[in-house]
Amino acid sequence: MTADAGRKFLTQRFERRCADSMRENPRFDEETLVSGNDGLLRVAADTTLFADIRNCRRLEVLGVIDGDVVADEVVVHEGGRLSGRLRTNAADVMGVVEGDVIVRDLIAIRANGSVSGDVRYGRMSLEPGGELTAKVKNVPPELVGDFSVSVRRGHHIVITSEDVAAVDPDNAAHELVYTPSDVRGGYLALVSDTTRPVTSFTQADLNEKRVAFVHNGGPDRAARFDIVVHDAEGASSGKPRTVDVTVVDGAGA
Repeated sequence: MTADAGRKFLTQRFERRCADSMRENPRFDEETLVSGNDGLLRVAADTTLFADIRNCRRLEVLGVIDGDVVADEVVVHEGGRLSGRLRTNAADVMGVVEGDVIVRDLIAIRANGSVSGDVRYGRMSLEPGGELTAKVKNVPPELVGDFSVSVRRGHHIVITSEDVAAVDPDNAAHELVYTPSDVRGGYLALVSDTTRPVTSFTQADLNEKRVAFVHNGGPDRAARFDIVVHDAEGASSGKPRTVDVTVVDGAGA
C-alpha cells in the first residue's frame, strides 16, 4: 500500500469511527492505540497517526497526529503533538500544536503548551510559561439572520437581531459596528429620530431595537440595503450581505 493510499484508508476509517461513536456509542480499541466513545477519539501516547479526522465531538491527543483535523473540541495533552490543519470550536493546549489553526471560540495555551504557525481565533488565553510563536489573527465577525423584513409603504419598520446579527465571540455588542450601503427605497435611521438617516450603528443598537428602515413612499414593491460589520480590531464580515425589504400596503406589515 502506498503512503497516499494508507493515509486515505486511515482518513476514511477515523471519519467513520467518530461518526459511528456519536450515533451508536460503541466502544472500540484497536491495539490500544486509538479508542473512542460517545463522539470521543483518543490517540494514546507513543502513537503516531498520519490521518485526516472528521466528525468528532472531542479529540484528545496524547501521542502525535499529522493531518487535517475537524472536531468540536480538541485537547492536546502534555507530550502530545498535533501538526497540520486544525478546525475546532475550542482548543486546550498542554502539548504542541503547529500548522494552520482556526479556533472559533477559545484557544487556551497552558503553561507547558506551545502553538506555532498561522492561527485565527475567537478568544485566547495564554498562561505564564505557554509559548505562542505564530502569525495570529482575530476571527472576523460573521453575519447571520433571515436578511428579510417587511414594511408598510411610507412607514418604518424596526430591524431586529433576528433579521440581521453579527456573531463574534471576542467582541461586545457595542464594538460591532455596521456600515450600510446601496440603500434603495428608503434609508436607515434610529427609532428615536426617523427623519435623520444614519451611516452606521452597532449590534447593541439592534439588540435594543433602536434601528429602523424608513420607506420613502415610492411605488416599488421591494426595497433593499447592503450591510457589512467590523469588530473592534477592524476585522470585517467580508462581502456585504443584502437585506431584502418587502413593501406592503395597508396594515399587514
